[in-house]
Amino acid sequence: MAAPRSVAIDQTWELTLGNMVEGFRVVAGLGDVTMYLRGARVRAPFDGDVQLSADGPDCIFFASPEVPAYLFRFCGLANPRAGVVKAGDSMGRAQYLHFTTMRRQPEGTWAIVEPSTHVLERSLQRF
Repeated sequence: MAAPRSVAIDQTWELTLGNMVEGFRVVAGLGDVTMYLRGARVRAPFDGDVQLSADGPDCIFFASPEVPAYLFRFCGLANPRAGVVKAGDSMGRAQYLHFTTMRRQPEGTWAIVEPSTHVLERSLQRF
């Protein structure tokens, strides 16, 4: 199994995903969209690759050659699936899904950008 991925984010804030406050882990941050899914499946929006995230055991990064300048973080997943996926494959289930869209910057870091409604819709479709 591949090591969990860590991503350098261009922006900095005092509280970010994974920080601990009084023994409680921050599970979403600025730029995330949180949706109440009631245990629904979260699916691969395109053919791509899923990597576990160093941000926590319930977070993954999704990358696809169909949108090479973007990286998507999905947190709140129970038993997330890592590896190569096809569009529509389940990546896990979530009670609350925290979704983040990131764009690669010229220097190689990532910037959190406005969440992609299209990608989120595809991730929640019942293919």
